[in-house]
Amino acid sequence: MASFMKYARLALALTVAAPAIGSDAVAADCRAAAARVVAEVGGQLLSVHESGGECVIVVLVPGSGNERPRKVTMRVAQ
Repeated sequence: MASFMKYARLALALTVAAPAIGSDAVAADCRAAAARVVAEVGGQLLSVHESGGECVIVVLVPGSGNERPRKVTMRVAQ
């Protein structure tokens, strides 16, 4: 169930974030890049936008044990 909710949140976040991106092709590229980054780092997508020909993806990654969650920002070339 937790896995389903994780992917449901990702799908919702990607759908909500997409209108902030200029063209449809760029939006599709950034959505795909965001999905890869979230799968790689295992967190919750906070935002995704295009900047200077790159997708800027911000993910909230849970801390281990008693550590606080951390925000990870990744730039991915389109």
